[in-house]
Amino acid sequence: MVIRRFPDPQKAPAEGILAVGGDLEVDSLVLAYGQGIFPWPIEDLGLAWFCPDPRAILNFSTLHIPQSLKKVQRKSRYSLSIDRAFAEVISACSSQPRPGQDGTWITPEIEAAFVNFHDAGFAHSVEVWDGRDLVGGLYGVCVKGVFCAESMFHVQPNTSKIALLFLVDYLKTKGADWLDIQVMTPHMSRLGATEISRGNFLQRLAQTQALGLKLF
Repeated sequence: MVIRRFPDPQKAPAEGILAVGGDLEVDSLVLAYGQGIFPWPIEDLGLAWFCPDPRAILNFSTLHIPQSLKKVQRKSRYSLSIDRAFAEVISACSSQPRPGQDGTWITPEIEAAFVNFHDAGFAHSVEVWDGRDLVGGLYGVCVKGVFCAESMFHVQPNTSKIALLFLVDYLKTKGADWLDIQVMTPHMSRLGATEISRGNFLQRLAQTQALGLKLF
């Protein structure tokens, strides 16, 4: 059954679990992401919905690109695309090894739901190609003019980072100046991501939504 409403995100505990259960239909996902809420299945708990405090974001003005990565980007032999192979990207993200993690939150149910979300025009991917081989990429969600990055993968060194830089450059051309990364990781911290309070995040979310940006 399609979810009709969520509890107030501000009332969630700091770890961010706002609700448990429901479905992953397109309308439910649109409702969730429009309020800064995202799904994250938890073993022994099931489908959980999160809005954590603090929230991690990447401001494009503070993006830090190491010199070594700039060199890789300049000399890259790769080609890049958007929405050319969404299903392949999310599948690769689901099987990407994550140090310190057992398994993945991208369950078969999540994978199928987000392929449907992509087909409906709300989920998008960036692909990195070495010839005909998919060697890196990322996917995320765009609802009401705000991009929320979900997951990345790489087969060859730095290809997930190249995908992110390509995405940032693309979003800039559409008028965006930040993206939601949900929770901080060491990788994103090194690239200049920051954490803000949930209240500040929800305020910024609403302000950006009011701009009516058309990102895709």
